[in-house]
Amino acid sequence: MSTTTTEGIRITVKPAYWPERSAPESGHYAFMYTVEIANVGNLPAQLRSRHWVITDAHGRIEEVRGEGVVGKQPRLEPGERFEYTSWAMLRTAFGSMRGSYALVRPNGLQFDAQIGEFALTLPNALH
Repeated sequence: MSTTTTEGIRITVKPAYWPERSAPESGHYAFMYTVEIANVGNLPAQLRSRHWVITDAHGRIEEVRGEGVVGKQPRLEPGERFEYTSWAMLRTAFGSMRGSYALVRPNGLQFDAQIGEFALTLPNALH
């Protein structure tokens, strides 16, 4: 799990292995992650885009950039939160993700809310 706060935007990520979408014998390991974006600050902000850095156990890095999250660009007033679930595929039984969301304030000020690194791990893979 990861929790990071940047300029009043708290991002919490809870990852989990997704066995139904995985095929370990073919080197496909699926991981779900649920993200909560909470405005714990005093100013509104709207999420515009995302940037993920996905690293597998061999150090291979994949970067993913795109508009919004799950097809949305949520605007969060102070005290509001937005939650969604997505997923990623690795070729190894463990790896990690980190990234950022680009947000904008009503006055046009833009900033990047950091997403702290979190582990993607097949249960018992590290034992």
